[in-house]
Amino acid sequence: MNQKDDRKEVLEFNKLQKKLRRNVGNAIKDYNMIEEGDVVMACISGGKDSFAMLDILLNLQKAAPIKFEVIAVNLDQKQPGFPEHILPDYFESLNIPYYIVDKDTYSVVREKVPEGKTTCGLCSRLRRGTLYSFAEKIGATKLALGHHMDDIVETMFLNMFHGSRLKAMPPKLRSDDGRNVVIRPLTYCREKDLIKYAEHKDFPIIPCNLCGSQENLQRQNIKAMLVDWDKKTPGRVDSIFKSLQNVSPSQLADTNLFDFENLPIDRENERDEYQFSEATVSSTNIDESLFIDVTNI
Repeated sequence: MNQKDDRKEVLEFNKLQKKLRRNVGNAIKDYNMIEEGDVVMACISGGKDSFAMLDILLNLQKAAPIKFEVIAVNLDQKQPGFPEHILPDYFESLNIPYYIVDKDTYSVVREKVPEGKTTCGLCSRLRRGTLYSFAEKIGATKLALGHHMDDIVETMFLNMFHGSRLKAMPPKLRSDDGRNVVIRPLTYCREKDLIKYAEHKDFPIIPCNLCGSQENLQRQNIKAMLVDWDKKTPGRVDSIFKSLQNVSPSQLADTNLFDFENLPIDRENERDEYQFSEATVSSTNIDESLFIDVTNI
């Protein structure tokens, strides 16, 4: 690679880095994810997304107008062959506080889930419960997860297609018991950008051997669908995500979300839209036989 190519690569990376930092900063601001004095527990799995999240949070921490702490936490689920030294070595190279939490959820998942079945559901519940408890133990006020925009849109379609629910992942979530708040700083970031970022930063990626080989997972099918859409119509995933920020309950069909039962007519105020005049109505050729007599119904 010549000097010109090197310069171009550096410029492209700087542009990407600024974009990702800007997206994370905007998400934090829009959803008030991080406040003065927060202790943010960055949950690091060893995947590209959580590595990128930690890297960006640490950089934003230096420039942010507020003071907050970032603590890296990895849950060692005791998967066979898991390289236990990689994450401690990486955290120490950054000179940041960190914890490795040992919890053998791998054995529980293998025992409870039949061979060939999806392990993600049980695995995520066990992982979440352990992390929630540990966050309280160390006094963390926010748990940061590495889910990005593609994850959120994929989850929406998974819930629609396989759960008959219009539901996704919120950028900010309070746990059911109210004891923890989860934030997703990568909410505005696209996975394709995070892939490029991770490649350039050369993060020590650790593959998930528990579920990473299950290529026929429903999520993989949804992901393939969205990738195809994005190729044919660039920006479609972004548009779908924006629709989650622009919800009209009265235009859906959930009777718990909107009171469809009680919709009285109110003609006290003047009509806002264009009104037909009597002349307009009388000039139309209306076949009165088309109207149904409802007086006796």
